[in-house]
Amino acid sequence: MQTFPQLEVLFESARVGVRMGLPAALESAYGSDLWLPPECVVANFVESVDGVVAFSDVGRESGAIVSGGSAADRFLMGLLRACADAVLIGAGTFRATKNDFWFPESIFPDAAPLYAELRRALGLAQRPTLYVVTGTGRIDRAHPALREGGVLIEGRFQPREILAPMRGAGHRRILCEGGPGLFAELLAAGLVDELFLTVSPRLFGRWTGDGRKALAEARDLGGTPLALLSVRRNGGHLFLRYRCG
Repeated sequence: MQTFPQLEVLFESARVGVRMGLPAALESAYGSDLWLPPECVVANFVESVDGVVAFSDVGRESGAIVSGGSAADRFLMGLLRACADAVLIGAGTFRATKNDFWFPESIFPDAAPLYAELRRALGLAQRPTLYVVTGTGRIDRAHPALREGGVLIEGRFQPREILAPMRGAGHRRILCEGGPGLFAELLAAGLVDELFLTVSPRLFGRWTGDGRKALAEARDLGGTPLALLSVRRNGGHLFLRYRCG
């Protein structure tokens, strides 16, 4: 029998939203079933203890570096993708990951059959649709994710305009995986409903001009309040979930 990383539940508030009905093995690994709002924008990030989320000069996806390759973090990312109608990313995140498809099984292949079973039970398409936001159009249009149905949102748009084509296509549950600039734009506009934040037990440090990014970039968020919904743990990693606004 396949075994998955186990997330120990340290705190869980009242469950609200729609019950996802996780297959037994996924429910056991997550520590409970999962409830999500029926229509929402949910963000998912991993950050170090000193707040580093992304690097500008590593030539590969930052999340794996920040998480230290955490299997539990990858499992949760796959689970959230499996529950989403669509995945939304910015051009920087897209360019940093040259061979990803942003499918559930891409990040955690061991759970691929169960992610697929979950999507069927939820009445979702075989895989979430990827949307890539680019203001400049400087995108590798031969990227495999675009050949597999990824959609470009090209131009300088306001946050609500970014979501408009996704809502128009019938996508109700949208998962934003960054980067920090796109997340900050959506949050500042009051469009992010929940944040899943993995805190990795690593320290990277920062200095002037290093290009390292924090969770939210280039926006004054005015002390946006967050309500803690759950805390989980796997080893030294903490898995926090917040309601935004």
